Amino acid sequence: MNNTYRPALFWFAVLNVVVTFLLIGLGGLVTSHEAGMSVPDWPTSYGYNMFALPIKFWQGGAFFEHTHRLLASGVGLLTTILAIWLWVQDRRKWMHWLGITAFLLVIVQGVLGGLRVRLAMAGLGVFHGAVAQTFLVLVAAMALFTSRWWINGVNQKQIPAPRGLYSHVLYVTILIFVQLLIAATMRHQHAGLSIPDFPLAYGKIWPDTSADAIANYNAHRVEMNGEGAITAFQVNLQMVHRIVALLIYMGVIAAAFLSRKKLGGGDWLVKFAWVWVGLLTLQIILGAATIWTNKAADVATLHVMVGALSLLAGSLWCLVAVRRTRLASP
Repeated sequence: MNNTYRPALFWFAVLNVVVTFLLIGLGGLVTSHEAGMSVPDWPTSYGYNMFALPIKFWQGGAFFEHTHRLLASGVGLLTTILAIWLWVQDRRKWMHWLGITAFLLVIVQGVLGGLRVRLAMAGLGVFHGAVAQTFLVLVAAMALFTSRWWINGVNQKQIPAPRGLYSHVLYVTILIFVQLLIAATMRHQHAGLSIPDFPLAYGKIWPDTSADAIANYNAHRVEMNGEGAITAFQVNLQMVHRIVALLIYMGVIAAAFLSRKKLGGGDWLVKFAWVWVGLLTLQIILGAATIWTNKAADVATLHVMVGALSLLAGSLWCLVAVRRTRLASP
């Protein structure tokens, strides 16, 4: 069914994406500052209505946690308005259901955040982070689907992207999502740095994870902020994280060169692929800096945010490539 491009709807969808991205960053600050339980109750805050918390409570870790709750409420409101707007004005039935899906997902995300506090279960933070990344991709896709290019593209000449190319980008993007889950698992174990050096690991290419070695690592740790003792699992998980990061980086570089070979140097999808390479380069630098600065909160949070952008870039690249290919087909 033909649809009409609506600038106001598109830019509202973009606003939802931007606020969601900022919310992920603020969530990263909450975790980086170990502030997840700074406000011990939910849905109230220190017994007050969340929206009427006195300013005297907005200090320390509670500032990050409570601000996160308020911004999350804002995302929920924006998503609700967007779902209703799509249902009323967008002619595409599948967009109606995407709006409903986003609405339900933001509710699930809010409940997960609340249960994380009520049950004091750090493990729920991993699911909370996974849903956050999924929701960001979903609302970004919805913004793309309401764009002028997507709606009016049928009237324009489109250059198809080879299936092998966008399949490659899709696999790398899925690997980025898996990497974000690994990272969330590490961050929510609250054990500090399981490996304190980079590019080596305890001075070796692959660290010793015997019981005696782990005991020695814990005995000589410089972190004194109440972190739990590290385990062999955490050390191995950090090494897996590093290996997957290398695989992703190689995959993204390959995607950029393949894009140039298949589409030509002037194609904007090729330029976008090189932007993707830039994001992953920055992400690796921030990952190393996170270790070198002993998990400085601002550096660790930037690492989270650039990771989200990297996932988003791969997802949007795939959607655009598939759309272009279908429009170019007879």
